[in-house]
Amino acid sequence: MSFSQYIIYFIIVAAIPLWAQYRVKTTYAQYSKVAVANGLTGVEVARHILDTNGLTNVPVHETKGMLSDHYDPRKKAVFLSESNFRGRSIAGAAVAAHEVGHAIQDQQDYSFMRFRSALVPVTMFSSNISWVFLIIGMLANASSFMLLGIILMAVGVLFQLITLPVEFDASKRALVQLESGGLVSSAELPQAKKVLSAAAMTYVAAMAVAVLELLRLLLIFTNMNRN
Repeated sequence: MSFSQYIIYFIIVAAIPLWAQYRVKTTYAQYSKVAVANGLTGVEVARHILDTNGLTNVPVHETKGMLSDHYDPRKKAVFLSESNFRGRSIAGAAVAAHEVGHAIQDQQDYSFMRFRSALVPVTMFSSNISWVFLIIGMLANASSFMLLGIILMAVGVLFQLITLPVEFDASKRALVQLESGGLVSSAELPQAKKVLSAAAMTYVAAMAVAVLELLRLLLIFTNMNRN
């Protein structure tokens, strides 16, 4: 790749996640100001869905930070950010339902979620050490080190790939629960879907960047072997 091509590449790699973050933040900001008609808080929405699905033993905790909402499969608990835990908005209801969607996946032993959980420690190790081999490979022009680094990085790409069905499925479950439980009206459901769709784009963007970086390294490796 020429210098100008590298510049274009890095601009694209930087722009993709920035665009995704901008979209999720603006969409969330828009619908966090729209009150849900039934007046339920995020924690009440989460609690209703959990109890309806027999997950009465799964607690819902408040956590600090904006959009820090998550489900912890190790603690078997849902964590909602302050604004979503206490708020009574479309965005809060959608996010709460999404995180409970992960709890339902865990309850039902959803295969992709189980696979992703198994990959977490492997991915953490491979992501931390891959660049050591990649840097040595590029500086020493050692293709074997380069290849090992690429293989280790590919584990992270696989993790990003497996994350997509987990997140999309959780959003699908969330929308079903919101509608079937009467937690949002028919007019509010498309708004909740917009919030979840915007959030999903952050995972799509992360995977796209990971794939692009892997392809770039593969190109470097191919050129190294040719030379």
